[in-house]
Order: sequence, then structure tokens, then C-alpha cells
Amino acid sequence: MTDTAIEKPESEYVIEVNDVSMIFNIASEQLNNLKEYFIAIMRHELHFKEFRALNHISFKVRRGEVVGLVGTNGSGKSTMLKCIAGVLEPSEGNCIVRGNIAPLIELGAGFDPELTAMENIYLNGALIGYSKAFLDAHIQDIIDFAELDGFMEMPLKNYSSGMVARIAFAIATVAKPNVLIVDETLSVGDVFFQNKCEERIRSFIESGDVTVLFVSHSIEQVERICQRAVWIEKGEQRMDGPVDEVCEAYRGQFK
Repeated sequence: MTDTAIEKPESEYVIEVNDVSMIFNIASEQLNNLKEYFIAIMRHELHFKEFRALNHISFKVRRGEVVGLVGTNGSGKSTMLKCIAGVLEPSEGNCIVRGNIAPLIELGAGFDPELTAMENIYLNGALIGYSKAFLDAHIQDIIDFAELDGFMEMPLKNYSSGMVARIAFAIATVAKPNVLIVDETLSVGDVFFQNKCEERIRSFIESGDVTVLFVSHSIEQVERICQRAVWIEKGEQRMDGPVDEVCEAYRGQFK
């Protein structure tokens, strides 16, 4: 089985990553346009090499646990999150998620820049799975958290990336999810909004009901928020254990 399954929360494990590999085929030479690409195919001159972004990764996460993924840039952390969220289908193995997911992976994905911010709230909310009635009841909560009251009728194309991130975060977290997947979300926007986002994530964590997977370039932030860490380096799983031990080992590679 090579897909992400979403089940009802009956097992002690909310997330199961079972021997997951993600393989991409990369062209062996750079082609500048589609014409060159099709010519190379017709001449049987186009060759691909296999790139394993993830190589046989396995770990399980219990309900209410807060787990950080650490590793250098390009190590496969974001790819792992996308497999768990169902954005990518693993080439090998499978991911099982029990409960509803709020994936904060690419804030602003699924937005239409030609629509107003208000219209995008309903569009993005529907993609996440919220009903219109739910959005009607929580629209002011979203606007208040994003701190963009008075800008809701402005086309999104006129928004800065930070303003878009505010709306996306507010939509995704207006309801408490079973699983919260956070990928560099707290690196967008100003420091005050970053703190506000972290406070909301902390409120979910303190409830004990929300399972959190967290990726950040800041090891200090991972140590501050997470209880446990999984270290993935160049697609390989290096370590899984208490956050302080894993982060200490991770830092050790740079000494």
C-alpha cells in the first residue's frame, strides 16, 4: 500500500509512518523548453536518474504528542510532512492518520489572487473541509485573528505575502484539529504575529487533544515547543527520541 489513509481515532497512535520512501525521477540533463524535451524523448536521448527524497522512514506518534522533525535543508522534512498530510503519495510504504488534519505546509496554497480576501476565506475553508455554516459562524474570529479588518474586500493580489499567511493561518486553526502539521509557518510575518501563532499552537498542545508535527529552521524553537524529535538527514532517518537528546546530536554534526 502506498497511500495516506485517514481513519477514525481508535488506535493509541494518531500517526503511523510505515517504511515510507519517496522517489523522484530527475532528468539527467537540463532542457530549456518543451520543444527540447519532446525532441529528446523522440530520439530516446532523455534519461532519468532516481532520487530518494525519503528512504524507508518509520515512526509513530501518539495522541497529544508534539514531535519535531529536524534536519538540514533538503533533507526531506517537508516531503515527509506532505506524505503524512496526503499532499504526496509515498512511492513505497504508507502513512496512516487517524482524525482530521490541519496542514500548515504552504500557507496561501489554494487561494485565488483575483478574488477578495473574504471570498478566499470561503474558498480555502471549503478546500479544508469547513461547511459554509461553520465559516459564517466563525468569519469574524478569522478576521480578528488575522488582524485585517477593513481589508476583506481587497483582491488578494494586492496583499503582501505576510498578510496572505495571516489569513491562511487563521483559517486553518479557527477550529481545533486532531492533527496539526506545521512547516515553517512561524517564520512568516512580523515577530508579533509569529508570537501570536505560537501561542495558538501552544493552546492546542496544552489541551492534550491535538497531535502536532512541527518543522522549523530554529532548533531552539523545536526544543521550546516539542517533546520528541525525529532527525531526518538526506532522506535517511538518523535518530528518534527525546527532543533534547536529538537536538544535541543534531548540533554535534556541525562541531
